[in-house]
Amino acid sequence: MNTCTSCECVDNIFFIVYNNVVNTSLEKSCSFFGHSNISQDKEVERKLLILIEKLIVEEGYNLFYFGGFGDFDTICYKVVSALRQKYKHVKRVFCLTEEKYLSPSKRPKWLQEEEYEEFIYFTLENNYWYKRIYFRNCEIIKHSELIIFFVKNEGESGARKALNYAIKT
Repeated sequence: MNTCTSCECVDNIFFIVYNNVVNTSLEKSCSFFGHSNISQDKEVERKLLILIEKLIVEEGYNLFYFGGFGDFDTICYKVVSALRQKYKHVKRVFCLTEEKYLSPSKRPKWLQEEEYEEFIYFTLENNYWYKRIYFRNCEIIKHSELIIFFVKNEGESGARKALNYAIKT
């Protein structure tokens, strides 16, 4: 089980750090969750570039999990991809919602092989189609040492549900 060691919020970006026992690899992992629509994307991108480069250089993070939906994921993917040009050991990992997508021929057309270094599927606690993304997100949280959220303090969104799950896990 994960133990939340710190939780901090700066400009609607929550940083949650875990002592993680699920991830047994030597690689340090980070994941991202945020809203689908972000208006201040250039400012968020600038802050993430500084933060993620620090995580890579100073703290040794090299494994970055993505779920692939929404503006925040797109911004994070763009930042990690740019940094990967400089830091070749960095891996972008797409976390699939269905095991069948491990086979490249069965993946959705928008999910391109060359855009990620790895595709993984975590066995889900509940695999009902309607809740599959939520339970995939829970598994990503369980497998991450650091989770970066962009969540506004309003409404009930998928990003907010993931944040609430991470805080109480």
